[in-house]
Amino acid sequence: MDYQKQSVQGWIKTFIYDVRFRYLQSIFFAILKVFIGIIPYYLLGDIISRLLQGDKDWHHYLLAILWMAGCWILYVLFHTISTSISHRTTFQVLAKIRRMVLSKLARIPLGDVLSTSSGAYKNIIVERIESMEVTLAHIIPEFTSSLLGPLIVLIYMLRIDWRIALLSLLPLPIGMIFFIHMMIVSEKGKYSEKCFSATKTLNNTAVEYINGIDVIKVFGKAKSSYQKFVEAAENSANSYLNWMRKCIVDQSFAMVILPSTLVVILPVGILFVMQGTLSIANLILLAILSLGLLTPIITMGSYIDDISKINVIFGEVTEILNRKDMQRPSVVTQQINGNDITFSHVSFGYTNDVEVLHDISLEIKANTVNALVGPSGSGKSTIAKLIASFWDPKQGMITFGGVNMQDIPLDEYNRLIAYVSQDNYLFNLSVMENIRLGKPNASDDEVIQAAKNCGCHDFIMQLEHGYQTIVGDAGGHLSGGERQRVAIARAILKDAPVIILDEATAYTDPENEALVQASLAKLVQGKTLLVIAHRLSTIANADQIILIHGGRVEAKGTHSELLKNSSLYQQMWYAHIQSKDTEEGEATYA
Repeated sequence: MDYQKQSVQGWIKTFIYDVRFRYLQSIFFAILKVFIGIIPYYLLGDIISRLLQGDKDWHHYLLAILWMAGCWILYVLFHTISTSISHRTTFQVLAKIRRMVLSKLARIPLGDVLSTSSGAYKNIIVERIESMEVTLAHIIPEFTSSLLGPLIVLIYMLRIDWRIALLSLLPLPIGMIFFIHMMIVSEKGKYSEKCFSATKTLNNTAVEYINGIDVIKVFGKAKSSYQKFVEAAENSANSYLNWMRKCIVDQSFAMVILPSTLVVILPVGILFVMQGTLSIANLILLAILSLGLLTPIITMGSYIDDISKINVIFGEVTEILNRKDMQRPSVVTQQINGNDITFSHVSFGYTNDVEVLHDISLEIKANTVNALVGPSGSGKSTIAKLIASFWDPKQGMITFGGVNMQDIPLDEYNRLIAYVSQDNYLFNLSVMENIRLGKPNASDDEVIQAAKNCGCHDFIMQLEHGYQTIVGDAGGHLSGGERQRVAIARAILKDAPVIILDEATAYTDPENEALVQASLAKLVQGKTLLVIAHRLSTIANADQIILIHGGRVEAKGTHSELLKNSSLYQQMWYAHIQSKDTEEGEATYA
């Protein structure tokens, strides 16, 4: 479904359609509350009238008071039911929106995801969407009661004395002039958008400051980084203060004028009493009723800013929902034959302006070990990520088993690929659950065996709670090498036919790297392995080494073939040997 930016009413129609009957239930009880709420005023008028007439029927008064108490109990009960339903339903709606946003992020190219900071996503998914709850939960039932309540009160007042009833409406047009002017000023100045933008910047700066606190401390940038946060905080505060300054006068006048019905009706009402055209009892009752006539209008006015905020928030949500999905079918339409991966004249750029891969053509045969090597920034990781379907190529075609990658459903394709990068994310779960993500239905024994196969069982057992140890946010309770081995265990457990290791052992010490590589060499039998390694000696026995330079395929072949035919590979190999990176007996991927 294509979601377009729309008004609050359009938002309600689009996103709460399937729970509309729950909201109708909330409105129903809100209407009952209004009708029940007017009965005590009628009874109060009767009591006042009888008292002024000298009626001493105590039982009548007691019965009226009991009826009033019963009505107020029902009023509270209906209000509670109405708001409970609306709040529960609204939480369901917000959960639905969050699921839609997260689902969308999983379907769009990684480049589109990374174009927005994690702080901005967190702000939208958590704070922004949550901030709509109170408004949405109250605006639907309370708007109904705020409109219906004054109407019923006005009808009752007209029945008592039409002159006073009409006179009590006099503050309404005057107060609404100020409210409307406030709305025009707010909309024209786009103050809500500016405030939300400033808050977003503040949130991003705070996340950046916290995530980079170690770098800030090491390089002595605490003062300058903190100043950046202070400036963002001041800008956010000034944005809201400026919005308030522009609207405070209109809002204050509206808040003062709308409840001022007594100022209007009392002088005239007293005059009518003196003339004998209005009873004292009715004047008192009309005065009491007038207090609740325009007050609900103020309540509705208080939602004006909230509605504006919701429009801004929904604009941010729809900006994500309107992003273009990766072009994939929902079902498999072609037979995938084997695990061969072929690049045919593939070009790619992270932006439309800069191309990082140029006319790449290569073939990775099934059940072989392949290595991507080349200088830093040559495009090796980009090729690996294209194979992992993080992006679609700008030009050319990538096929898997003879089928265009873009003709394979994402879920099916993800089942075929296990990708381990240099920086792998671990969730704030136990070690067991982080590894089990590779195969959600895996038994504990299968998880433990995968950990043993990649050499991380021993260090896991030394943790405080073994496999049940919580790894912390982003795996922060583990070292870089430990996180890396857990991620590799996760990929091993997935048992995908194609494994991509994008410098996956960069944080692993030589001893454990040899152990992991030796384990992988056994486990990749019958699978396709693509390796980006920072130690050339570990891929010397690969079936195919692809040398990438400047976003192009410089050369490809075996280790011995490249040593003979590629001067660039010769330079890289001799530099590697001279760095003494290779240790006697070092394991390889093949």
